Amino acid sequence: MSPASARRAPGAVDGLYAVGEDLDPHLPECPPEQAWQRRRNEYRLVNPANRRRLTVIVVGTGLAGSGTAASLGRLGYRVECFSLHDAPRRAHSVAAQGGINAARARKVDGDSLARFVKDTVKGGDYRGREADVVRLGTESGRVIDHMEAIGAPFAREYGGQLATRSFGGVQVSRTYYTRGQTGQQLEIACAQALQEQIAAGSVRMRTRTEMLDLIIADGRAQGIVTRDLLTGEVAAHTAHAVVLATGGYGSVYHYSTLAMASNATATWRAHRRGAAFASACMVQFHPTALPVSSRWQSKTTLMSESLRNDGRIWVPVRPGDERAPGDIPEDERDYYLERKYPAFGNLTPRDVASRNAREQIESGRGVGPLRNSVYLDFRDALERLGRETIASRYGNLFEMYLDATGEDPYEVPMRIAPGAHFTMGGLWVDFDQMSTIPGLFVGGEASNNYHGANRLGANSLLSASVDGWFVLPLSVPSYLAGLVGSNPLPGDAPEAREAMAAVRSRIGALTAVDGTHRPVWFHRRLGEILYAGCGVSRSETGLRRALEEVGALREEFWAGVRIVGGEQRLNQELERALRVADFLELAEVMVLDALDRRESAGAHFREEYATETGEARRDDDAWCSVSAWQTAPDGAHTRRSEPLSFSLVPMQVRDYR
Repeated sequence: MSPASARRAPGAVDGLYAVGEDLDPHLPECPPEQAWQRRRNEYRLVNPANRRRLTVIVVGTGLAGSGTAASLGRLGYRVECFSLHDAPRRAHSVAAQGGINAARARKVDGDSLARFVKDTVKGGDYRGREADVVRLGTESGRVIDHMEAIGAPFAREYGGQLATRSFGGVQVSRTYYTRGQTGQQLEIACAQALQEQIAAGSVRMRTRTEMLDLIIADGRAQGIVTRDLLTGEVAAHTAHAVVLATGGYGSVYHYSTLAMASNATATWRAHRRGAAFASACMVQFHPTALPVSSRWQSKTTLMSESLRNDGRIWVPVRPGDERAPGDIPEDERDYYLERKYPAFGNLTPRDVASRNAREQIESGRGVGPLRNSVYLDFRDALERLGRETIASRYGNLFEMYLDATGEDPYEVPMRIAPGAHFTMGGLWVDFDQMSTIPGLFVGGEASNNYHGANRLGANSLLSASVDGWFVLPLSVPSYLAGLVGSNPLPGDAPEAREAMAAVRSRIGALTAVDGTHRPVWFHRRLGEILYAGCGVSRSETGLRRALEEVGALREEFWAGVRIVGGEQRLNQELERALRVADFLELAEVMVLDALDRRESAGAHFREEYATETGEARRDDDAWCSVSAWQTAPDGAHTRRSEPLSFSLVPMQVRDYR
């Protein structure tokens, strides 16, 4: 295979977009295993006396946002922190369940930093940046120690040692957890650290305030435009640098495991101001979501991947079998993951598990009233370990399932199905977590760099924590060192006034439509288009159809949306409309990215590019790169690329058999 510097991604499909110049990740000129240590030693510092004169805006209060804001505040910088929630601890990190990975090798089971890097790079199907993965693993041990120090109550073994378990895509035990509430407990700990800095006066917190645009002046990010969700007031806030930590965009599918308030507006508005959006089609469908049971439900519910440690996934051998699961004998059950992937079994990576579940459902072997799910069965584990042990591991998850479905998983198998979940794509960032706009940094799921084409379970909380506590608190000050002695952009500067005017114009255009359908009606239709055309699997025919349908729906939206209520007040319909408008633009780029990438890799599975056994078939000569998209003011798209290379983990066909 040719070196990354000599590789060139293929040309555009049918002239639908332009192809631009390659992106530079600004990696140190050294082997990837040395890159992070070298970069840390190279970062510039700011004198403590000068820090008080430098202002940073942090948008988002999940693990990445709260960690960044708390760290910078403790260092002495002035931090303006924004959240659309009524309290910082309501950020979506709170919803993560299963655990957080760390390459600490406490169980002497063969784990190591090298194993972590191999698992993560391989799990991402060689479409992520190797040096960033090394950084992720290097800092993972510090994350566990730090989170425990600030209050996270990790589970412990009988003798007091921190407990671990396995997640999908690995054969070791490196996942630390707090029962099924890991995200919640980590978020509480980080929110408390943030509150400490708010009380100290170093961080100013603004809740119920949503970012609607980015302010660019002198070629760099210098502020944001927000809307107060209670009063409707549109305001400009300026600073020396901006950090976006606003999460992923999986809610574009309408039915997703994300919270109802989760959206892509902050990152998408930054994109429309010039920030490249990378790997847009790389969306993870979680294999253990609850199936859709009604057209009118608002979202799906996530069941933790940790359940796959002890639960067995199966479907009836005979298509259309309507017997109750307890009436189906063992020899008429197909434990298809164990059959197809004996080495990993039920702990295959999420993309593999979801793709196989979809195949079983579409073959007519789906279960449940709508035949749209598979079984996750704890019968054998209950017999082997006893109810008390299973309850200690998964009790709260079992209770959640019972509340959601009315079915007791101690008595009958759970029913699960793939659901839109995590997005590996996001704003493109270099090794310092800076976007293509100088001064605009991105952390957590809002960025793209760690997970490639598929995220391993329990690496999301890790990547957000590493960014928030150990990367951005170093890279942002290094950037600020060049701005010592300067003042933030005035709030009434022409660039700030222009950005506020753009926001007011967009709001006014939406409220003036006076159509017949609420925003959620369009969002639901968009989700149907994306699940069908850009879902668990894709094809050229389906993607071309989806591209046309998204464009038509976008026109219909701007002609037919109806927003009840006024602008200068709490108006959740207006909030939804603004977000759906951005989703419709984002969806076009997602479909273009999927159509453009003529290979299968991880969660991006093109039916035309599959092996004889139905697995993903990469094209490393043509597509060993990250695609990053830019959108011109007139809506024209340009695809740029970041070539990738691998030295620590030799490229090979991903095989979990």
